[in-house]
Amino acid sequence: MMFSSEFKKTSFIRASLFASAAIMAGVSLPAMAQTAPAENESANAEIIVTAQKREERLQDIPLAVSVVGGEAIANNGGVTLENAQYLVPSLNFRKAGTSLNQALFLRGVGTINFSIAAEPSVAAVLDGVVLSRAGEGFTDLFDVERIEVLRGPQGTLFGKNASAGVVSIVTKRPTAEFGATVEGSFFTKSEYRGRATVNVPLSANVRSRFTGFYGSYDGNINNLTTGNKVNGYEHYSVRGAIEADVSEKIMLTLRADYRKANDDCCAEIIGNTPTNAAALALAGTGFDASDSRNIRQNLVTTTKEESWGIALQADIELGEHSLTSITSLRGWDNTEIRDGDWLDQPYVGLNQLHDNGPQTSNTFSQEIRLASPTGEFLEYVVGAYYSKAESDRTFTRNVITCSASTLAAVVPGLVPCSTAAGASTITTPAGTADFGSTFKNMSLFGQATLNLSDSLRFIGGLRYTNDELDVNHIRRTSLAGPGVQGNFDAGVYNNGLVATAPATGFVAGTSNGVPFTTSTSNNNLSGKAAVQADLTENNMAYASYTRGYKGPAYNIFYNLTTPGAGVIAPETVNAYEVGLKNTLFDGALILNLAAYYAKYNNYQANSPDFVAGVRTTRLTNAGSVSTQGFEVDFVATPLRNFTLSGGVAYNKAQVENFRLPPGADASQLVAKGTPLANAPKWKMSFGAQYNIETSGFANIELASQISSQSDQIYEASANPAVRLGSTVDGYAIVDVSAALVDPNDGWRLALQVKNLFDKSFASSIVSGGPGGAYRYIIPREADRYVGVTAKINFGAK
Repeated sequence: MMFSSEFKKTSFIRASLFASAAIMAGVSLPAMAQTAPAENESANAEIIVTAQKREERLQDIPLAVSVVGGEAIANNGGVTLENAQYLVPSLNFRKAGTSLNQALFLRGVGTINFSIAAEPSVAAVLDGVVLSRAGEGFTDLFDVERIEVLRGPQGTLFGKNASAGVVSIVTKRPTAEFGATVEGSFFTKSEYRGRATVNVPLSANVRSRFTGFYGSYDGNINNLTTGNKVNGYEHYSVRGAIEADVSEKIMLTLRADYRKANDDCCAEIIGNTPTNAAALALAGTGFDASDSRNIRQNLVTTTKEESWGIALQADIELGEHSLTSITSLRGWDNTEIRDGDWLDQPYVGLNQLHDNGPQTSNTFSQEIRLASPTGEFLEYVVGAYYSKAESDRTFTRNVITCSASTLAAVVPGLVPCSTAAGASTITTPAGTADFGSTFKNMSLFGQATLNLSDSLRFIGGLRYTNDELDVNHIRRTSLAGPGVQGNFDAGVYNNGLVATAPATGFVAGTSNGVPFTTSTSNNNLSGKAAVQADLTENNMAYASYTRGYKGPAYNIFYNLTTPGAGVIAPETVNAYEVGLKNTLFDGALILNLAAYYAKYNNYQANSPDFVAGVRTTRLTNAGSVSTQGFEVDFVATPLRNFTLSGGVAYNKAQVENFRLPPGADASQLVAKGTPLANAPKWKMSFGAQYNIETSGFANIELASQISSQSDQIYEASANPAVRLGSTVDGYAIVDVSAALVDPNDGWRLALQVKNLFDKSFASSIVSGGPGGAYRYIIPREADRYVGVTAKINFGAK
């Protein structure tokens, strides 16, 4: 059978199957108006995923997987994966000042770090290509078919940076018919979005699809110093794919994408009154915790980002087997600009600290795998993977210190400083560090299913991994001068050796320009074993054991010092999961349940640290932690055109045995049982959609979405007061929408109200602000806003 005819056949099927997949998120979906099942049948039971590297029904695989349609994200007002956390209860997004430091968490596990030589715990995958760095995964979600969220360790098939799970983004494929879509959105508070897609058959055997996206938003925070809004964005993105049936047995797919982002996000609000003179400098900003919307900063915290990628996929039929090869080259450049003092100018006793850190990265990867036919006694997928990821960064810190000033006090006790000659007694220490990393990963993997009977299966898999990591770091600039105690950040020199002999030409505590270089390597064998049993034709149970792995790391960042220069050992996890997948009432109800326990050893996590009085964090092996809980997902169609869906997740993630970093004070020991950061115990998502067929010029879609969670800690500190201060109280947000839809799917006009009850909350609270204050990040979703989206389809979508 030719690939072209097969894909023509499956494209129509997928259009309806993936429509129901999006309903799992509990949001409106335009396609349901014309693909609604008859009263005695349902498409809900036929959701197709590729969670095991081949196409399978969601209800047939022994994994806890959430599926969110791309249209569901868009119809819910989403732009990036940050918005998916409101639709998938087990998923959390850790927002930070810039995208370099943001992270995904699954079941309470993730990695936050500032290091150029560490990888995420939740792998982001784009059309089968594993993205090396966490920030690369926060791309614009446009023209997306679906997002698969695989919960729990997935290292057997997806690799080392999937010790907590995988978020797989699958974009829409070209079809054999011409079609185009134009879409525009306006949201209150000056947010605009536009998208255009064209699907063009180039010949009988060649198909293409191209999409462009633009979005801009002023922001939700007032910078009283500049008079402008911040926490906004401006994004330009394009994506294209060409599929060619080279022969009856070979299909090639070429994909490419480009993105440019300029985000003035995210300004950190000082949410409580500082204990020093900073309180006077910040007067008028509010100190109202999550209700604050004002800052006074003379440097706008910004992320400037440019990324691109190209991938060639070959699908080859070898008899009854399928061979898949994916070759990819990706680039990701990110410049972090950060206001580290959170004030509008330097004052006597209040230093000004400004950071600028451009980073360039590129990754080459090659995966090849062979899949056996399904339905045999033995089914398997075997393959090999190689990747090389290189990153380089130049980070500059500029400081202004002021001990006296002739300028008049702004208010009693607050004296501003100036760089003008004779106005103030100042010094301007500055430091620049150049550092980089090279990750090489080679692995062999395989997973097999033994169909012992029609209702009993055994699944086993192994992955052998070889990691090589090389790092370098050099700081050439002394940070010395009046008001600075020597070189306040001497760093690591000569591979960590500090010499004082005159023959060496340098002494301890001074810069010498000798680079620090080191490397490490590691081999690992990870895998899984599972038993799967069909209790009835529509009810399946499974139990699994998974051993996950995350490779070694180094804490290579600007503030690198000798105590922190050692290798960070690989992270491993032993995870256990049991689940039930139920398809009831002829597919009108899907009810899936999972319970799990996982223990992580050598958990790679950030620990608070201070370098020359500047608060930072240190990536380290924090010991062992555990996560346990249960999850419930459902989607129901009780009536024609009426859908209910949602999920509940209970998760208890805590410290089991904390390991103090080298040189850390004993007071920083985190007690057993301390909750992990970014891991609320309860999260819930619930949605309802009702489609009204009017027999007139337009059908009507009505939808609502409720997302809620319990209290969430953002710093797993040894200090109970810090844990309390960095806790976001539980909250719930409600979204509603209404749309007019052409019965022939020619157009759609939708009205959305986000955060209907205007519930304010913070998406991050961390300590270390001026005068012991806490720093808050307030997301877009923390305010009510309204949007209108118009879409026109020409031909096939």
